[in-house]
Amino acid sequence: MKVLVIGSGGREHTLVWKISQSPKVDKIYCAPGNAGIAELAECIDITPDDINGLAGFALSDQIDLTVVGPELPLVEGIVDLFESRDLRIFGPSRQAALLEGSKVFSKEIMLKYGVPTAGAEIFSSFEKAKDYIQAKGAPLVVKADGLAGGKGAVVCHTLDEALKAVEAIMQKKIFGESGKRILVEDCLFGEEASFIVFTDGENIVPMASSQDHKRIYDGDKGPNTGGMGAYSPAPMITRDLSEKIMQEIIRPVVNGLASEGRPYKGVLYAGLIITDEGPKVIEFNVRCGDPESQAVIPRLKNDLIDIINDIIDGRLSARSLDWDERPCVCIVCASDGYPGSYQKGKLISGLQEFSNAKDIILFHAGTKLSGQEIMTDGGRVLGVTALGKDIKETIDKAYQAIEKIDFEGIYYRKDIGYRALEKGAIKR
Repeated sequence: MKVLVIGSGGREHTLVWKISQSPKVDKIYCAPGNAGIAELAECIDITPDDINGLAGFALSDQIDLTVVGPELPLVEGIVDLFESRDLRIFGPSRQAALLEGSKVFSKEIMLKYGVPTAGAEIFSSFEKAKDYIQAKGAPLVVKADGLAGGKGAVVCHTLDEALKAVEAIMQKKIFGESGKRILVEDCLFGEEASFIVFTDGENIVPMASSQDHKRIYDGDKGPNTGGMGAYSPAPMITRDLSEKIMQEIIRPVVNGLASEGRPYKGVLYAGLIITDEGPKVIEFNVRCGDPESQAVIPRLKNDLIDIINDIIDGRLSARSLDWDERPCVCIVCASDGYPGSYQKGKLISGLQEFSNAKDIILFHAGTKLSGQEIMTDGGRVLGVTALGKDIKETIDKAYQAIEKIDFEGIYYRKDIGYRALEKGAIKR
């Protein structure tokens, strides 16, 4: 079997790493890939948004299965295009992917099917949004409607912050056309968690629980990022809470989309906040989380290819997942300045230390090859991932591994997993 993975980040390296373990797979391609992925797959110089180029490659090279990593090609309709050419592909259709492609659409679906979420108002006029915010007062959350690389939601603790956020999104267009419409949401308080499932449009199988660290600085301070680290399992997601999330959030959305003529096949990710009133949805994503994937997929014992084929063929009901009981922690090493401007092309040293490391995996994100050297090529550069007997040992192993890695301007949070340490690890 020949498999094509689309994307170039840590999530895609994780997918390639896991797919490479399947005895059913003979050859893996990745478009465009990165320096770490190049050790496991043949990297193809096609960008994820060039869906016609990707389809052409899949046809000409007789690719048996394509796995889509990032959200952009899904929102642009790559699944519909591939299926129209009889190409086998894993991910939701364009109409289903609108759940992430438009926060307005997502909010409307949640309200229609009674899914608990924050109250919100929708605006396409800067002046009307400004008037509403001044009348409403802070705290508020301002969100760009379209894709914004995980940075389109701004938590505003003061009126001035909220007004500046609206100006930046709607007038300065920091997220381009994604900011033509915005949502102004009530600010929810609680602890955030990621709840990710596989679904074939009818049957749903949850993945192991996980928790991300979105903010750039220790103590969950500073601006949102694509994610600075994650761990699995998340002690706060108890079995009872997991069932509540399935019944009140995941099933209504999957069933609702099916009834709307938008059957959802693939990975569905609910970004949640656990409030005093129960779990509420912050956002939906239509693909694996990043860096949650790096903390969850290493715990998956099943052959990922089997799961993907079951989803595509609509037979997920027969599938149960087997998880490594050990916790897993991923810590992101980023470039100085991220999530703002940063420099690329910095030499990364110390990677050779991990060629035979036990229970330590380096997932590359923003890296590229320059001759024989590996250089930085993005904001999030590496995901240093560890498995261990308990959460404390696992966190310690990951940080000890990071001490062996260096590049100019390396930055990482020093408190990844602190909530799990406070609560104590619960096996899930």
